[in-house]
Amino acid sequence: MTEHLFRHEAGKLVSVLTGIFGADRLQMAEDVVQEALIRAMQTWPYQGIPKNPAAWLMQTAKNMALDIVRREKRFHEKQPEIIAEVEEGVGEGGNSPMLEGEIKDDRLRLMFTCCHPLIPPDSQAALALKTLCGLGTVEIATAFLTTEAAIAKRLTRARQRIQEQKIPFEIPSGPELASRLDGVRQTLLLLFNEGYKASSGESLVREDICAEAIRLTALLAEHPAGNQPRTHALLALMLLNGARLPARVDSDGNILRLKEQNRSLWNGEMIARGIMHLGRSAYGNEISEYHLHAGIAACHDTALDDASTDWRQILSLYDRLVEMDDSPVVALNRAVAVANVHGPAKGLEAIRAISGRSELSSYYLLYAVLGEFETQVGNDLVAASHFHRALQLAELKSEQAFLARRLKEAEERLKSQPKPSRNYL
Repeated sequence: MTEHLFRHEAGKLVSVLTGIFGADRLQMAEDVVQEALIRAMQTWPYQGIPKNPAAWLMQTAKNMALDIVRREKRFHEKQPEIIAEVEEGVGEGGNSPMLEGEIKDDRLRLMFTCCHPLIPPDSQAALALKTLCGLGTVEIATAFLTTEAAIAKRLTRARQRIQEQKIPFEIPSGPELASRLDGVRQTLLLLFNEGYKASSGESLVREDICAEAIRLTALLAEHPAGNQPRTHALLALMLLNGARLPARVDSDGNILRLKEQNRSLWNGEMIARGIMHLGRSAYGNEISEYHLHAGIAACHDTALDDASTDWRQILSLYDRLVEMDDSPVVALNRAVAVANVHGPAKGLEAIRAISGRSELSSYYLLYAVLGEFETQVGNDLVAASHFHRALQLAELKSEQAFLARRLKEAEERLKSQPKPSRNYL
């Protein structure tokens, strides 16, 4: 419970402190939040958990930050207003009047700060994971398949850029808002995708990251600056896919395909919310990639079972999607829809027709899909070779276990096939 609280509150605390002391003090805000959490772990076991743990953490972090800046000369110019803001209404058991309204705005401001175009793109998501989601450097390094040192450099570079360029702690307006909003939405989707299917590690799913991405996207959708069809479509996409998380793996953590999942485990409340936001995304004439992906997810979520899935509608949505995004990954997903509508042979044709297929040469799912299609057309020898290649490329244990089973099944079918008779006469 305490760990969940710390994870949940860390981003809020950093946002509030950055709002008080400025974006150029982001590093200080992160440091004092970390110290406040450590102090809580040291004192709460002996003194008991406060009546309002969030308020205790907030006040402790604020006091620590105040102690640091009091020692600086330039602080004295702003001392009265900062002290007033630090001491405003947060006590041991009290509820700060800012905890609901102003914190939401501060978190959005920090989101836009992390996604400022002056910050290198590879650093934006890392900074968002660190400041908004409270992830550690090791966790972020794992998510991006890189070293802890590399992530530390990205974070340092991002914080330095905020200081040097005096990036404001604000939600932009006017023409600048549109471009910044796209960056924020892309970062939020990246966060969700990392939770939905981890890049590496022991677990396929990180529900805590998915939940944080959904919560931040909901904040964006509620704010006038982000209340746009694209934002609602993105939120719908997250909710509709996130609803299936409880059924994505079995009790041993092994991945389950959609047709193998227990649909009674899907979160009906999240599906309803997703459909509602998908409806809200329909206002206006804009159709984005988020709309189409959310529509595909809705087709899966609203089907009573795998057999009743409307694959023709899914294929239609993919046909529109490839017009917007001609990436090989989208084309591969479309090939799966083609196979479900027209049969595996047509699916194989669709894969052979993918433009830029060479970009998928190290993508394990290409070979996994090819293996499935070849299995369905009865070509187990070729299927086995594809499953073997997919197994070599897969990094998550759950994926490796699934592919190992598919490879073994193909090899066993080959062994059971009658050998051709030889006539030497």
